[in-house]
Amino acid sequence: MLQVLLDNYPYYFSTVLLAIGIWGMYTKRNLMKKLIGMTIFQVAIILIFIASAAKFGATIPTVDPALGVTDPALYANPLPHVLMLTAIVVMVATSGVALSILLLIYRRYNTIDETEIMERMRE
Repeated sequence: MLQVLLDNYPYYFSTVLLAIGIWGMYTKRNLMKKLIGMTIFQVAIILIFIASAAKFGATIPTVDPALGVTDPALYANPLPHVLMLTAIVVMVATSGVALSILLLIYRRYNTIDETEIMERMRE
């Protein structure tokens, strides 16, 4: 039982990060804290994909005559890693745009608290 827990620790860690990110996005009223929660959530998704793509004992996907061409179990699939690299770029771009929008909101309403912004918008 302990070995199963130790073998799957990346998934448990990612699940905890997912829960923290969702909790931060739904319960906080500060928009900056919501953005931090969103970033934690995105990092957790990336960790899940990377953990599921890990293959111990595999080599890079180039043809090695010593390993044989017909056994795909000996090679690692680079596609999930490449896709997550793209996801990291999108995450950074999203965070940058969100920070610039937060700056504009703060300049207009002098706060980044969600309830105060909604009250000032109604006025």
